[in-house]
Amino acid sequence: MGLENTNWKSAREAIRDRNIILETKDPVVRGGFTQVPNYILKSTTLTVGEKLTFAMFLSYAWNNDLCFPGQEKLAVDLGVAERSVRTYIHGLQQKGFLTVRRRGLGKTNLYTLRYRVSR
Repeated sequence: MGLENTNWKSAREAIRDRNIILETKDPVVRGGFTQVPNYILKSTTLTVGEKLTFAMFLSYAWNNDLCFPGQEKLAVDLGVAERSVRTYIHGLQQKGFLTVRRRGLGKTNLYTLRYRVSR
């Protein structure tokens, strides 16, 4: 039998519609979670910094449906210097995991995450 329940919602939709209430005082759980594909975690072509940056982008995209954090925010959240963030972003771009669209002076860039699976 196939899944024929048309009332099923994704977790994101349910949370957005407030159909799921997370009742906890645990600050770790309250902060949410980010799922990172094992393909990314086990990649031998990505550096540790690139993997963490990719994971942070996933975290931002999950919470906001869009991904355009400033490099300063990324640096603070990752606990590294902005120069390191630029290096990680450049590496992700060069390896085909990320595209960057500049939005103009004073605006943050728009980042698009790409999954590259090669056999």
